[in-house]
Amino acid sequence: MSEIDVVPTVTTAPRISATLAAAEAREPRVKPKLKDTWWRHVVAILAVVMALFPVAYILSSSFNRDNTLQGAQLIPNHVTLHNFGNLLHNNVQTSGAGKADAPYLRWVLNSMVVAGATAIFTTMLGALAAYAFSRFRFKGRRMGMMTLLLIQMFPQMVAVAAIYLLVYNVGNIFSGIGLNTLLGLIVVYLGGAMGVQAWLMKGFFDTIPKELDESARVDGATAAQIFWGVVLPLALPVLVVVALISFVFTLNEYVLAAALMQTTDHFTLTVGMRGFISQQYGQRWGPFAAGSLMAMIPVTALFLFLQKWIVGGLTSGAVKG
Repeated sequence: MSEIDVVPTVTTAPRISATLAAAEAREPRVKPKLKDTWWRHVVAILAVVMALFPVAYILSSSFNRDNTLQGAQLIPNHVTLHNFGNLLHNNVQTSGAGKADAPYLRWVLNSMVVAGATAIFTTMLGALAAYAFSRFRFKGRRMGMMTLLLIQMFPQMVAVAAIYLLVYNVGNIFSGIGLNTLLGLIVVYLGGAMGVQAWLMKGFFDTIPKELDESARVDGATAAQIFWGVVLPLALPVLVVVALISFVFTLNEYVLAAALMQTTDHFTLTVGMRGFISQQYGQRWGPFAAGSLMAMIPVTALFLFLQKWIVGGLTSGAVKG
């Protein structure tokens, strides 16, 4: 075979591949029949019902005039908005006809400050650790990654006493990060920053071509400049996912917040809301449901605003390459 015969074949190969791909894309796809996929619809409907069932009863209880779950119905007999008004104006009555000290808006503000700060700093610390594990090769790298993962196996209940004593002793020296301080609670939450988050971001960083780092290094960029100017902007989806996971987890955390926060004005939302269903305020399920319903609004809005990055951040780091 002559050279003239070989060159056109090699040159036109990509065109032939593109033509075949376009022809396959134009072929009409056969839609699956309902009799073959009916079970998927059943499973999806059951999953949606199970997910919305608690929300439906929370919604019903928040508009219910009765402060009890006994005989609760999906559609309440006596609809009222007093639960929301009393909660927002700190006018919730206790079971003994007294007034409960329940500054709901203060609790929401405390939770947002703690959760927001924890999410931001957790994401940055995790990104720094993930970048080091992904790009650098050093002694103890694999052992360090395994250690971060193994630490996550121990529940928080195991370390509550130790964390309490640690924060108490540190507070005697630095009062700003001691017991009953929001900054102290944030610092405690940051102690678990480099765990699953670092693993998740490390998998995403592995998918970013190292040739980009080498090109920037040839242009004279340092490791810090490569991280902030090249890698970090490309890793925006996984940063959003990690920040969102950290935000939601911190917002729902109760054990450590209950152990470290001591006064009503410093309570987070979960600690303060528990008073409505404990004997402190009596069984006040109406205000509790109304507060839970309003607490869903910022989280839901955040998910809707960041949804275009969530799927990419969760899936892009799942397979390397």
